Order: sequence, then structure tokens, then C-alpha cells
Amino acid sequence: MLYNEIVVNRHYPGYNPYIFGYEECRPNWAFGPAVRSYWLLHYVISGKGIFEREGKRHTVRKGDIFVIPPFVETFYQADTEDPWYYTWIGFRADETLTAVFDKPVIRCPGAGKIFEDMKQCREMENGRSAFLSSRIWELHALLQDASDSIPSHVEKALSIMHAEYTTGINVNAIAARLRLDRSYFSTLFKKEVGVSPIAYLSELRLKKAAELIADYGESPTTAAISVGYPDYCHFSKAFKQRFGCSPRHYK
Repeated sequence: MLYNEIVVNRHYPGYNPYIFGYEECRPNWAFGPAVRSYWLLHYVISGKGIFEREGKRHTVRKGDIFVIPPFVETFYQADTEDPWYYTWIGFRADETLTAVFDKPVIRCPGAGKIFEDMKQCREMENGRSAFLSSRIWELHALLQDASDSIPSHVEKALSIMHAEYTTGINVNAIAARLRLDRSYFSTLFKKEVGVSPIAYLSELRLKKAAELIADYGESPTTAAISVGYPDYCHFSKAFKQRFGCSPRHYK
């Protein structure tokens, strides 16, 4: 039996759901060869079948996700004796997000709960698209956490700086959170970024302050506090060294 839910296109950035459904397939039921214009993920709840993508055949079973990227020809067929029961979600996505779906078949039994939760969208009207988008993000998080790719110390440091520059965080605190020696961290950061972490953090704060003053009409005092400078005199001196004029003149 086939179930397809109506998913209104809300044009969400990131993950924008297009279609959701589930089906208990007949023995040997097949689809394709065909292409889709959007991403389509099938999660196998029970049973098994075959999936062909880019000339390679894969046996797919319970707990697997088979992945159909946009404009890639695929073919899939339910098993003769143990046909699959699967659920699917189709969506468009920003290119920077889809690396977690690179493999044709992803072994992920833990995703079963996420796909089962997606069925709750049947009880929704206005919130259905947003709900499904949130479940795709949850799946993304699960797959990313299980991947072998771990953010580097410098990636983590940059994330901390951009998220917490307003708090007055310093290099010592960042190194401590990364459990690195301050000197080693500074050497590692400069090697990858090209400047010291102190210089990077100072430049980040001063540029954000200049943006607040010039683009958003904030006073220099408010800008100083907002970017992590509780001492206005210190901020004014650093600002003048960077931009060649005082914050008040810059405004």
C-alpha cells in the first residue's frame, strides 16, 4: 500500500522538503531506470531489495538508506521473497550540506526513529513542511556525528571566536577549552590561518565594531561593549590604530 503526503513548497534555505511517503512493496516491484530533480532518501523499515546507481548494484536491507541525488539515473527493485517496506523523504538542499549523503547506501539503523517521527506530519497542515525540514536536519546531525570527519582544532577555534567575540573571550581561554598548550595552539593557528590568534580575534572585533558604527548607527560606546571591549579607552586606541581615526570620527 502506498501513502504520499502533500508537502507544500515553502522554499526553505538549507533543507527544503518536497515529498514524503511510505510503501509496503509487492514482490519484485521495481522503479526505473529514472532520474529525479531533487534529493530522495529511502529508509528500509523491513525486507530487502536491490538498488542500482551509476552502474553499481547494491543489496539494501532493513536499517539502510539508499540515496538518490538529483539528476543521477537509478533503478531499484523489491526482493522476490522478502519485499521491502520503506519510507522516503525528497528535498532540495544547499550544496554545502549534502556531503553527509555521498554514499549510495548508508547503513544507519538509528535513523529509523527519525523516519518514523516524520509520519507525525500527517497530523499537521501549516507546520508540515517546517516539521519535515527539522527532521532532515536531525538526520544530517546523526550522519555527521557518525562520520570519520572531525573538525580540526583551528576550525573549532574559529567557531568559538566568531560565536563568542562579544563576550571578551581571549586566546588563553580558547586554548584551554581545546585542551591545548597556549604556545602550541598559537603556532598551529598561525600556520593554518596565516596570522596569530590574537591578531585574528582583534581584527574580528574591530571590523564588527566598525560595522555596528557605520551600518547600524550604534554609538562607539555601545559598539565597544558589543564586541567584547569593556574598557572604552583600550577600544578607542585599538580602533584608531586599525582604521586611522577615532571611533567617533569614523561614525
